[in-house]
Amino acid sequence: MSFRVEPLTRSHADQVLAIYQAGIDERNATFETSAPGWAEFDAAKLPEHRFGAVGAGGNLLGWVAASKVSDRCAYAGVVEHSVYVHPGARGRGVARALLDALISSTEAAGIWTIQSGIFPENTASLALHRRAGFRVIGIRERIGRHHGAWRDVVLLERRSPAIS
Repeated sequence: MSFRVEPLTRSHADQVLAIYQAGIDERNATFETSAPGWAEFDAAKLPEHRFGAVGAGGNLLGWVAASKVSDRCAYAGVVEHSVYVHPGARGRGVARALLDALISSTEAAGIWTIQSGIFPENTASLALHRRAGFRVIGIRERIGRHHGAWRDVVLLERRSPAIS
């Protein structure tokens, strides 16, 4: 599969939100039950740390985006990220290319930790993150209710070896 990774912009909005909704609908990607509007999404994500994988014809195959975890100075080098891939583009290296772009951009910006919370049932995402250098730091048991059931979340982080 041929694709390029590029900065995510307003021109990708409809496809970003559709891919996000597809992940939401599968019920193993997030506690969210519906994708936000673009303005809310845009305001929550750091513009310099969001990328899209664009395939033939300009179709968005997936996206990755990071958010600040805190406004406190001590956490200036820590972000939380999400990565979503269109169901028809999974298993083709899209998510890994997106994570690699995120890692490069965050390291260039002096960010030392990327973290994420993933449902334990999302085994493909957990395996992807481990291959990209993330490690499990714990499990938040029964942290929230999702469609009427308590869900656990596996906490992962990648500490940059380039930033000491």
